Amino acid sequence: MVVETIAFALFALVTVGSSLGVVLVEDVWHSALLLGAALLSVAVHYVMLQAEFLAAMQVLVYVGGVLILITFAVMLVRREDGPGPAEVLDA
Repeated sequence: MVVETIAFALFALVTVGSSLGVVLVEDVWHSALLLGAALLSVAVHYVMLQAEFLAAMQVLVYVGGVLILITFAVMLVRREDGPGPAEVLDA
């Protein structure tokens, strides 16, 4: 009983900490990684509640699907510090 309480408290701290990191971190890529950590820790909470199907769906749908879409959006939208297309054409 004590081990389960300690594990719950640990993963609750991970969930709250990574959720706060999602909001407070300025870099979008790090925010997406922290979102993945938060969603995985929620899946661990489902396993602790003996809801394995919900944990599997949490990992497959949210971590696997939504986080991959966010990753692609970050990679497509992220701007490098190099010259833009108009600056290259002017040269």
